[in-house]
Amino acid sequence: MSVLTTIPSIPGGGYRQRRAAELKAQMEAKAKQRAEDEEAAKRHKKEEHGTGPVGEGEYEVGQGECISSIAKNTGHFWEKIWNHPANAALKEARKDPNVLLPGDRVTIPAKTQKYESGETEMRHRFVRRGEPSKLLLRIVDEDGPRGDEPFTLEVDDRTFEGTTDTDGRLECHIPGNAKRGKLTVGEGACRLVFNLELGGIDPITEVAGVQMRLNNLGFACGPVDGKLGPRISSALKSFQGKHGMAMTGALDEATRAKVKEVHGT
Repeated sequence: MSVLTTIPSIPGGGYRQRRAAELKAQMEAKAKQRAEDEEAAKRHKKEEHGTGPVGEGEYEVGQGECISSIAKNTGHFWEKIWNHPANAALKEARKDPNVLLPGDRVTIPAKTQKYESGETEMRHRFVRRGEPSKLLLRIVDEDGPRGDEPFTLEVDDRTFEGTTDTDGRLECHIPGNAKRGKLTVGEGACRLVFNLELGGIDPITEVAGVQMRLNNLGFACGPVDGKLGPRISSALKSFQGKHGMAMTGALDEATRAKVKEVHGT
């Protein structure tokens, strides 16, 4: 007895065509996965090692410079520089105009004239916008904030005195291009003295910026060399443990964000 079997047709022209389509799909999937892996590797490298200098302007940022000091030295209002369209990439990368990386490039816009009306033969007073700059600090030690304590801040040839608030914070108006200062907090045996490098901290996106902040917070990670090594890994483990995080010692995005939060900038 003979049996007639009907073989169903295969869309696309048969077995060879179907196999070719399967191989093509597999190759496309592998290529897509390879691209995703490469992108993930780039993100991981950027997360660990930072972005490096950014921006395309003609002005190269030096150590200790920020938008406020650049504006002061070039006769601009800082927001005019920071919000200039040519500095959009710099602004997006740095977020904070007071925390730039040496080597960043800034576009300095051309100066424009502004006219104000006033009576003749009269003296008129004008205030330069954006100057002085505001310095905000929070003083803490192992026991917590140094609140309600007297302080003296020496910047350039000026001296500021006051009392920290209950959370250990103080606020002073200083010249936008001030470089260094000396802060004394408390009295007697509990007195603390800090030598300040104003504008000298690198962005949190950079390894050096994390090292600076960890050192400031009391998690010693050695010289600020911008390199990942055993000392910064040990400091990160201590920091992570204190703040309820997994003690991996890795400089991941969550740890970087927490360091910035605790440091305050």
